[in-house]
Amino acid sequence: MKTTRRAVGENIWLAQAGAPGPGGLPVYEVRPEVLESEEAVGRAMLDELEATAAAKSGDVVIALLGGRGAQALHRLLGERARAGDPGGLVARLRVFTQDALAPLRMESGFSFVRDFERLLGEEFFRRVKSFTPMRTDVADLEAELGRYLEKLEAAGGLDIFFLGHGPEPGAASHLAYIRPGAGATAADLAGLIPISSSILEHHIAKFKAGGSAVSAAEEAECRHATHILTLGPAAILGARRIVQSVVDAATAPAKRASFRRVLETELEADGAARARQLDENPGLWVRLHPRVRSLVLPDLLAGA
Repeated sequence: MKTTRRAVGENIWLAQAGAPGPGGLPVYEVRPEVLESEEAVGRAMLDELEATAAAKSGDVVIALLGGRGAQALHRLLGERARAGDPGGLVARLRVFTQDALAPLRMESGFSFVRDFERLLGEEFFRRVKSFTPMRTDVADLEAELGRYLEKLEAAGGLDIFFLGHGPEPGAASHLAYIRPGAGATAADLAGLIPISSSILEHHIAKFKAGGSAVSAAEEAECRHATHILTLGPAAILGARRIVQSVVDAATAPAKRASFRRVLETELEADGAARARQLDENPGLWVRLHPRVRSLVLPDLLAGA
């Protein structure tokens, strides 16, 4: 994959050539589906996987969501793998991760990979077609990110991008770990960005709330992370389907106002003005994708 390197302050983005600016893209409404429980959200996410698998032959390529949002899905996939993978869904999955803290050992309890292993289980990893994490235990993070994009392109691109929604100050939000003010554009496939204190605290809090077994030493190590590798807007917009899940407003109440802002913001028609909106509030990138299913619990919309 041929990419160009862009530096925006301390943020490094790997961009694809020829991508349209955000002003040339249609705008869509996001209509959240309110489900009664985290388990119901997980079943709906599994339904999306099964529908995608039924509609195509060969591999099904997905970006897993870390943290709380997809834990119910991961448990269901783990159960299916332990039951012998009826229907062969797990064996067709080519799994990618969407973000990672750096530097951080893959063995850390605050690593998304360790959390995936805990929830999905050993049998899932024995049966899955492939599992490609973002590695942060390498000397050259930027080069590793380029190799990661090459592997994703070779797999045929994402059939489903499982996304969450993260709160930021001022009722802004992040997707994957594209943070406000990072300079991400519609051409950017992936980035290496300095970590913000709000994202670091959100990461630690959601792992603890999600039941990850973490030690004080691992938390101290996590607090020394300096950067985040993340897929960018071009990867989000290039996915054939987005399935968003937001299930943790009780432990992250700032999501109520930030999610409401994504739903209600009127995106500017002018390209430069719209680009500023998206940079100030990256959660808005979902509004530029035609196939978004947003699964939420009732408490996300209560009192927002």
